[in-house]
Amino acid sequence: MTENAEITEIAEITGEKIPTVVVDGVDIVYRVNGTGAGRGSATAALNRMLRRKKAEQAAGVRKVHAVRNVSFVAYRGEAIGLIGTNGSGKSTLLKAVAGLLPVENGRIHTDGQPSLLGVNAALMNDLTGERNVHLGGLAMGMSREQVKERYQEIVDFSGINEKGDFITLPMRTYSSGMAARLRFSIAAAKDHDVLLIDEALATGDRSFQKRSEARIRELRKHAGTVFLVSHSNKSIRDTCDRVLWLERGELRMDGPTEEVLEAYEAFTGGPDKAKAKPKPKPKVPVSP
Repeated sequence: MTENAEITEIAEITGEKIPTVVVDGVDIVYRVNGTGAGRGSATAALNRMLRRKKAEQAAGVRKVHAVRNVSFVAYRGEAIGLIGTNGSGKSTLLKAVAGLLPVENGRIHTDGQPSLLGVNAALMNDLTGERNVHLGGLAMGMSREQVKERYQEIVDFSGINEKGDFITLPMRTYSSGMAARLRFSIAAAKDHDVLLIDEALATGDRSFQKRSEARIRELRKHAGTVFLVSHSNKSIRDTCDRVLWLERGELRMDGPTEEVLEAYEAFTGGPDKAKAKPKPKPKVPVSP
């Protein structure tokens, strides 16, 4: 049994909730270069370093407030869904938790190493899927022996070879769905302290999605915390026990999955709203 699994088991026995991620009053701001004077020159670069705000105004830099004053605490063993309409800040927040984006204000604390699903930077299109499995595993901190031990399990899980020996072909020959399935399979081969998944379950057929959802439940049981960003409310329902709803960068709601999804679907005019207000049947005129 791993140390994480032991901690989780003790927490379940004692009823103690162990925090894994603390997001405290976080703001995330993107700066987009405009068409102001001096853009791109060495003098303008020096001015930005010395007088940031004035230089930004002079260069026409536009600020985009992607996440606004978001706070929450995630606990070990939770699977948390992140929902919201396009551009609401879901993926941005996930990258910040992973340590890939700086925050403008506030702080993010994590217990253990967060892993953003997709080892994209480690995988190389000109290498075969087989080589990328080894490369991706090493990039996540697995030993060569661990990668070798789990290699066949990763390939079988991905379903890459169901229609031929694709694992021996370069990744540039893969469809986007095949590549995404392989990335998920590599990332899911290791137990993570905090696993961050961005739209991974939207790829592949229903069979692969079911395997993915089952694997997430295993990760919750044996490791730490799972975050899932998805536009599929069904995937959120099947996988998560808690949901954070972001809208225009603000945390609009945080609570049990069904409660939050019902409010979100009412807001977006989703299936639950349609069920709540069925259309009346047309009246059939009665002949005199």
